[in-house]
Amino acid sequence: MRASSVPAPPTRRLLAAAGSTAYRRLARPALWRLDAERAHHATLVAADLLGRVAPTRALVAATGYAVPPARPVDLLGLRFDHRIGLAAGMDKDGRAVPTWVALGLGHVELGTVTARAQPGNPRPRMVRLPESAAVINRMGFNNEGVHALARRLRDARRAGLVRIPVGVSIGKSKVTPVEEAVPDYLASVAALDGLADYLAVNVSSPNTPGLRSLQDAEPLRALLTAVVRAAGDVPVLVKLAPDLTRSALEEAVGVGLDAGVAGFVATNTTLARGGVAPGEMALANGQTGGLSGAPLTVRAREVVGQVRSLTDLPLIGVGGVMTGADAAALVDAGADLVQLYTGLVYAGPALVAEAVAATIGDARWG
Repeated sequence: MRASSVPAPPTRRLLAAAGSTAYRRLARPALWRLDAERAHHATLVAADLLGRVAPTRALVAATGYAVPPARPVDLLGLRFDHRIGLAAGMDKDGRAVPTWVALGLGHVELGTVTARAQPGNPRPRMVRLPESAAVINRMGFNNEGVHALARRLRDARRAGLVRIPVGVSIGKSKVTPVEEAVPDYLASVAALDGLADYLAVNVSSPNTPGLRSLQDAEPLRALLTAVVRAAGDVPVLVKLAPDLTRSALEEAVGVGLDAGVAGFVATNTTLARGGVAPGEMALANGQTGGLSGAPLTVRAREVVGQVRSLTDLPLIGVGGVMTGADAAALVDAGADLVQLYTGLVYAGPALVAEAVAATIGDARWG
């Protein structure tokens, strides 16, 4: 975009406000007539369709005018236009990369993807908690398998539609025993060769039986050492759970450093139910799975701060980012990049511009 075509700050504010109002008054009520998973699917279908042809990508990109210019961030050997990206879980199969680019995101993390296609856990498996601005999910890494994602990402790159860093979160296939996790992860690494700008090793989802046991020191050491070696020049990060104790977190970070990881992602969803509104506590306590959204805001910030105190390696902060102020607080706690997911469900795409503005310290754009 040429500098002369960039709208002045008041125009950007109007565009951001209009987008936010349209989402809250029109799109969100329509989506929320559906159950949470159907709404998620409908959003992905729409994003996929919008990204298929240039005119609709241009229409989506009009919302990007609301994203203020920011100083690029150089990290992991990559250049990010700004600090705000999309977290894993929104687009597991890489269906809508061109649309995420058009929305003005600075990076995207696809997945979590597994070596084998799998349906995930039985439905229903996603519940909204509107009073708490939260979501509980027990999806179980439902995805079409790493080869399907690799094919889409390869096609998007060949078409010149990938103009921001694209990471991929990799996890263990449910049918693979924990003791055979290493070759399972390595199959995904091999399939993504030359396609992912970075890899995030997900050992912290609460929705795959036995997965979190891979955060224990010895299994984690074996897994990360193997993935780092197989990935070659591709940066490997490890995604940590918010439910780790301080000592377990220190151990996990230490193992990651010994294994040669390039950085960390903090955090994933939580098994805790603290911060849920009283009127929704009974519902929340009756649901298995990971909690995301506003109840995770403070804990995610704490874990980011703890990880930052242990290492200077690149750190992606994710969890409970519902406002621009939340994004800025994660950066202040030590995050180099910030990812959004549940906040987009509640605030809509305008949250991207708000978070970018907050993390560059320019209140004029809010």
